[in-house]
Amino acid sequence: MTELARRVRAPAIGPTMVRLVPLALVPLIVAIDLLVPSDVLWNRLLVAVPALAAASWNPLATGAIGLATLVVDFGLVAYWGRLGQTSAWLTLGVIIAVTLAAMYASHTRRQRERALADILSVAEAAQQALLRPLPRRLGSLRMEALYLAAAARARIGGDFFEAQYTPHGIRLLIGDVRGKGLPAVQVAAVLMGSFREAAHEAPDLPSLANRLETSVQRFSAQVPGTDADERFATALFVEIPEDESVVRLLSCGHPPPLLLSEGTVRVLEAARPSPPLNLAVLLDTHYQVDVSPFGAGDSLLLYTDGVSEGRDRAGVFYPLAERVERHATASPDDLIDRLRTDLLAYTAGTLDDDVAALVVHRAVTPD
Repeated sequence: MTELARRVRAPAIGPTMVRLVPLALVPLIVAIDLLVPSDVLWNRLLVAVPALAAASWNPLATGAIGLATLVVDFGLVAYWGRLGQTSAWLTLGVIIAVTLAAMYASHTRRQRERALADILSVAEAAQQALLRPLPRRLGSLRMEALYLAAAARARIGGDFFEAQYTPHGIRLLIGDVRGKGLPAVQVAAVLMGSFREAAHEAPDLPSLANRLETSVQRFSAQVPGTDADERFATALFVEIPEDESVVRLLSCGHPPPLLLSEGTVRVLEAARPSPPLNLAVLLDTHYQVDVSPFGAGDSLLLYTDGVSEGRDRAGVFYPLAERVERHATASPDDLIDRLRTDLLAYTAGTLDDDVAALVVHRAVTPD
């Protein structure tokens, strides 16, 4: 589900070009030194070559490039008859010193790259454990999901979704924990674990929501902290019975889903949304379930506010319903791909919040 790599724009100069820069710089400096005779000692620019090599080459290769640069500089000095000048030998000494420093810098860089790769690998594993890939098909439903973390190099955040095949029908959950970072991930983990267990046992959506409310309250009480009173999450509970052409929705302060039916888009606003999870102790709550038609060929788009609150350069919110209507008849995977591309283009690749979206399509003929 990690989609960060898809939204990192390719650099103007590719990695191969960057590696070739120090190599191309040597003949360029030599040509200038030979073809533009002057009092300027162009060979001194060769000092920059091993320093540049350290940015993309390993220590051994950096040392080899530095040695080759030293030989080239010695040849230029000999060609112009400057071997007797102190400045010429000073330049050679500087090249040696810079090469040694560059080799150390290259070694340090590679160590940090390996450490970062290990960290990202652990984060990837944590995401797979928390935000497990959803099945492409579940009963009569076809599903496709999108997840984009707002933080640079992040693999996981406070947005989450899950689907379970239960005796009561197919139940889904999508939510958004307040805040970012590890505290948000911890709350998301608690809610996801609770949903995976309670989805099969709770007789209805209000009972299911109450189970998750109890779980997050218990977590907040057992794991105290300065943010304990601010650990809450919006959530949308969805139940799609196999034998009825309806969808049941229970919103806990979450953005309303979009129903895509026969080429049209309708916002399924909650008649009476409940407060976010972990706020029931502070606010009087009564869980209300809304029922809407959901027949064969219809699709449901669930999303977090990172989608609907994405902004363009002028600060205008992303017009989700309007943009989705253009692709209302698309397949789940095509709709997710188009949503990802359009959202990143609209926000110029800059997201202020994590993004999660889930398309649920009721197939005409179940597998």
